This record gives sequence, structure tokens and C-alpha cells, in this order.
Amino acid sequence: MGIKKNFQKYKGFILNLLVPALVFGFITGAFTSTVVILYKLCASYVIDFSEVAYSFLRSHLYLLPAVAVALLGVSWLLAWIYKGSPNLKGGGIPTSVGVLRGLITFKWLRNLIGVFFLSLSSFLIGVPLGNEGPSVQMGTAIGRGSVYMFAKKHRAWDRYSMTGGACAGFSVATGAPISGILFAIEEAHQRISPTIVIVASSSVMFANITSKLLCPLVGVSERLFEIPAIPTLDITDYFIPLIVGLVVGMFSVLFLHYYRFLDFVLDRVFSKIPHFVKIFMVLVLTVAFGLISTSFVSTGHHLILDLFVNNTSVWLLLGILAVRMTLTLSANSTGVTGGTFIPILAIGVLVSSIIANCLLALGVDSSLYTVILVLGITACIAGSMKMPLTAIIFSVEALSCYDNLLPVIITAFIAYLVTELFGAKSISDATIEMREEYEEKGKAVTTVDTFVTVQRGAFAIGKQIRDIFWPRNLFVLSLQHISSETEVDEHGGKEIREGDILHIRYSTTENDVTKGELLAIVGEQDINEECEQ
Repeated sequence: MGIKKNFQKYKGFILNLLVPALVFGFITGAFTSTVVILYKLCASYVIDFSEVAYSFLRSHLYLLPAVAVALLGVSWLLAWIYKGSPNLKGGGIPTSVGVLRGLITFKWLRNLIGVFFLSLSSFLIGVPLGNEGPSVQMGTAIGRGSVYMFAKKHRAWDRYSMTGGACAGFSVATGAPISGILFAIEEAHQRISPTIVIVASSSVMFANITSKLLCPLVGVSERLFEIPAIPTLDITDYFIPLIVGLVVGMFSVLFLHYYRFLDFVLDRVFSKIPHFVKIFMVLVLTVAFGLISTSFVSTGHHLILDLFVNNTSVWLLLGILAVRMTLTLSANSTGVTGGTFIPILAIGVLVSSIIANCLLALGVDSSLYTVILVLGITACIAGSMKMPLTAIIFSVEALSCYDNLLPVIITAFIAYLVTELFGAKSISDATIEMREEYEEKGKAVTTVDTFVTVQRGAFAIGKQIRDIFWPRNLFVLSLQHISSETEVDEHGGKEIREGDILHIRYSTTENDVTKGELLAIVGEQDINEECEQ
């Protein structure tokens, strides 16, 4: 009897979880990797052309009036597009995280095409936004497209497939596969479960296999950064990670408050100003500072590499920091399409370069300059993005900080602890919160308290309640087992079986959508909504 039970258990695991995860992981990972590599190739050409255009414009300033008219036209076009497709606005990571958590809705094909081309237009103008956010958002869109095109009857896999696509997009864009998997756990869903790990891992695996095959063919580097060798910190220098973690952590708190301040000014104080005018202001400021130096604008990738090789004065660093902070956050707040990951890393490098200059002036060995920059990037990811585990792994994968693992851990811990003590929300959570308010404004909320029965062949069978991506604001209040054979597992929970009755309660502004998501999980049936409020 025990052998039969184990056989059924393993059979259910293979057929209901492993096989679908591998199939969706292959489709989503391979397609995402192909699209992101093509996108990175296009972005590199566009960014190079933008730098040439700025150089040309500096010697032909009489063209500025024509440029201003062109920017006005672009601003009006962007505002018109964003009005019809609001989820094309702003950073790709916050949008993707909101979609993966079930907080934001979007149309996958429109987002895939729109994000690809709109973000390239941002790079052409030189707006300080990056390509990793759009890569994550395009991966999310491809994940949904994989389900809608190849397995529409299995809609319950939608958010899992999108999660895999987002992880694959992050992994290929940054060249950090383990960080891509951690993205699902630490940022997207903020919890760990076997299903999430298997889906994320399979998508990232197939995405990186595809990347290794395609990147050499098209001449795109798999790595995000090619930086000099990082020296190893001696135990006597461990005061450095403490200082960097503390200073960058405090800066992260100010940075996140500054973001809310700018958003308040642009959204509330300038509420009567048309949206296209706000976008125009950001684009004009971008061009104005770009004419001074491209260090003030663009993605920040070249700036990071330059600062690893060449140190510069504190006053210039402070000026670049102030401008890039304002332009990046203003662009994100007004909705200009692009990512904030690389620009935030650039801000982390600027802050840590200032710290390094101060420490070198106090007698710290100049050979440790690059170590301080890496620690600054780590602290900025842990503090501003509230992703300490991802920060640690990213430092090892993307920045080759293998021999400074303990200093990296100390820095990430201190920076994260500081932001937690001050109650600062990550830039993604702050953006999602503002996006939620916009989407739900003026909509009536419906509350339903009812019972559903798990149907034969339903997606929920064999899974724990915690492992399922239930619709937004849906809570399983109780689980009644019909089968007497159901046993408590080693985690103290019970697997959902066919015929089980779930007592659920949910609040929604789109009842039909929520019901559709629920039925995709438990199976088609009539839902009694007599308790609807």
C-alpha cells in the first residue's frame, strides 16, 4: 500500500509540476533569451549612436531649436501611448513585480512590442534608464504569451510562466543566473516554495543555454561588466564594509524619500500640467545635461566602467550624482519607459566613489579603491532595492567578488538593516503602491465569501496552499478533506486533493477576472456568491 501511495505521489509530482515546469521553462526561457539578446544588440547600437549624436550636437548648437521641437513631438506621442497603455510606463521591474503578484494587469503582446521600442527611444535621447528592466518586463510578457499561445486551457500556469520569464530576462540581461533565480524569491514573490524554485530554475537554465549559443554568433557579451581584478580585503580592513554599508544605507533612505518627494511634486503640485509637458521637461533636461557630458545621462553602464578605471574629484562626483538621481527618478515618475537597475548601480558607484575618496584621503591604501566600489554597488542593491541576498550573489556573479564574500555580506546586511530601521520601502514597492492607487481609483470593491470544490484534474491537486499563486486578495480560510487517506506531510500541512472543499474570501474590483483565475486553479464550477457584499 505504501509503495502504491509513493508511486502516485511521484507520478503526480512529475506530471503536475516537473513536466509542465520544464516545458514552460524551455519555451519561455529560450524565447526570452532570444528576444533579450536581440534587444541588447539593438540597445548597444542605439546608445552608441546617441553618443555620436550628442557629440555632433555640441558642435552644431544652432540645431537646438529643431531638437526642442522634435522632443516636444516625442513627448506628446509618449503621453498619448501611455494613456492607452499605462503599463508601458516607467521601470520594467516594478511593473513585472506588480503583474507577478497579481496587483497589475497587462496585455502581453502589446507590452512586449511597446517596451522593446519605447525603451530604445529613451536610450536614443539619453534618458538615464537601463535595459535590464525592459528585459524583465519582456520576459514576463513572453511567459504569459507562452501560456496563452500553447496552453490556454492551463491558465493556472500563467503567473508561474511569467515568473520564469522575468527571471530569465533578468538573468540574460545581467549575466547573473543565480541572481535571476533569487529575483523570483526575494523580489517578485517575497517567499520561497518548491514550485517557484523549479519554475524559475528551469526558465533560467534554458535561457542561459540559449544565451551561450546565441551571444557569440551576434557578438553580444554575456557578462554585464568587465571590470579589473578586485583585491582581497585583509581582516584589518573590515571597517571599510561597515562604513560603506552604513553610509550607503543612509543614502538609500534619503534616495527613496527623494523619489516620493519628486513623485509628489510631479503628480500633485504639477497636477494641472499636461502629462506630455512633464515628459518634455525631463527630456529637455536630459539633452541639456547630455550636452555638458554624457556622464550625466545615458544608462550609466559606461560611467560605472569608467569609475572603476579612473577616479575623479568629489565635487564632480557630487554633481553627477545629483543630476542622475533627479533625472532617473523624474523619468521613472513621469513614466518614461526604461529600467532603473543599472542607473541605481551607477548611483551606488558614485556614492561609493565619494566614500573611497574620503577614505583614501584618511590614509586607506589606494589599491582598495575598486573593492569599495563593489561594496557600494552591493549596498545600493541591498538598501535601495531591499534585495540583500540578490545583492550578495550578484556581487559574486557579475562583479567577480569571490575573495571578498564576508565583506560583501557585512555590507549588504548593514545597508539593509539601516533601511529596515527607518522603514524605507524599496523603489519597486513604492512604484507598485503608486501604480495600484492609479489602477483602482474610482472602482467599486466587491467582497465574496464562499466555498469551492477541487475538481478532477485541477491545477491545485497535489500542491500546498502556500505554493499556489491565488488571485489577488484571496484568502483560503479553511480546507476540508473529503478523502480519509490524506495525511499530514513533514511540513505540518496537507496537500490539496480532488474533492477537497475550500472556504475562501476575496475582495476585487474585477470580479469576472478574479473568478476566472480561481476556476483555472480549482476547476470549472458554479460559484455561489450569495455572500457577496
